[in-house]
Amino acid sequence: MEEETTNMEALGLPEAETAEGAGEIPEGAPETPHDADALLEGLPERTEEAVEVPDTGGTDPLQGNAAGVGEPEPSGAPAGADLAVKPADEMLEAPPEGAPMTGTDSLPAVPEPAGGMEAPKYAGAETAEEGGPPAEASEIPAEETAPAETGGVSPEPSPPPPKSDRQSFFDLDFHDLDRDLTAEERQEWNSIYASYRGRSALTGTIIGVDPHSISVRNQGNGKMERQTMYCAIVIPYRVRVVIPATEMWEVGHERPDFVLQNMVGATIDFIIIKVDRESGFAIGSRRLAARSQRYFFAHRESLRREGAQLKCRVLSVGPRRCLVECYGHDLNMTQRDLRYTAIPDLRNEYRPGQVLDCVVKGYDPEKEALRISVKETESNPFEGAELRHPAGSRRQAVIAGKYGGGVFCNFPDGTVCMCNYSYQHEDSDFLVGDTVILVVQRHERQKRQMYGKILSKW
Repeated sequence: MEEETTNMEALGLPEAETAEGAGEIPEGAPETPHDADALLEGLPERTEEAVEVPDTGGTDPLQGNAAGVGEPEPSGAPAGADLAVKPADEMLEAPPEGAPMTGTDSLPAVPEPAGGMEAPKYAGAETAEEGGPPAEASEIPAEETAPAETGGVSPEPSPPPPKSDRQSFFDLDFHDLDRDLTAEERQEWNSIYASYRGRSALTGTIIGVDPHSISVRNQGNGKMERQTMYCAIVIPYRVRVVIPATEMWEVGHERPDFVLQNMVGATIDFIIIKVDRESGFAIGSRRLAARSQRYFFAHRESLRREGAQLKCRVLSVGPRRCLVECYGHDLNMTQRDLRYTAIPDLRNEYRPGQVLDCVVKGYDPEKEALRISVKETESNPFEGAELRHPAGSRRQAVIAGKYGGGVFCNFPDGTVCMCNYSYQHEDSDFLVGDTVILVVQRHERQKRQMYGKILSKW
């Protein structure tokens, strides 16, 4: 009994509590022999690397007092045993009251010391119940797990991401690259640089259409794919500007390849989207320039009002229809939109690169749909035709075309007369372009059409 009292005093418990509880097992303590040799079992061996305990003003840090100075040693440790004190940031909360302690560093639970002092908290003390899973790895400080995860080797830094085309462009030394250029070449490159930087539009003439193999981003999966397509070639002065077919038309308004192949000689607007200064060429986009033109047109009331006089450029011409561009709008036009006079083949009258006067007939801002007419910039030759070509008069005319058994004949003043053959002639006797003599039969004001009959070939 005297030996037990000495051991309890070494643990810093009050003297009165030691006398009352002499020979009894504290509440919550495991049922083990209550002697010094039994308590030593399961405790870690003392090592030379003892943690330094901060100075508490001369008070033994293992002895508690009424003022709460220091920390009490857990019950059950023999006198003179040194325990390593962990820093406060590594302490974890103590388990609930009455829960058993597990792990190799666990100590038997003891009653709360007098003076209201809490029992010290140890790292790893908050574990599952006896027989349960061990504590989660997240309860171990990060600095203790880092060597185990990385093997003591710091991870290699990830390589920097590749530079974009625009970043590579701004890294160029333009002063060195443009040092040996002439004044005209330097002006050409400056215009290309400005278009690439500020998305300003350039104007040029298509001098050829070549097939090229280029990388195009797939709209479905977003990956770059290698495709062979026709590209328009524009050379403002000495620099070759390549415009792929995908950059010629808006998505959903693509044109067949033969349309692009027939655009040699057409004047277009384009914006530079890539510059390869070392190789001496650039890539342009016509559809981006057309989009800017449409935006400008939609916000100018003076341009889109009905009856406004505008200019349009011929892009491609076929036998029966042609493609024109007016403020970024690509429009298909037939002979009825171009001339009052019948035209057998539009290619004989129009060519890519021509600039035509036109009149706005209507505009839908929601659909960006524009309607124009070229022929209405001139007066209709039918007006006054009754006086110039009265019924019963004979006139010289040229066969302009045939359709549905009828023959279109043009007078020198631009008036068109729809004719039939006389009974002694067959259709095979007359070809388009032949000069004939016809007789005017009648005029229809409602249809604004004149009718007659072919009498003979001139």
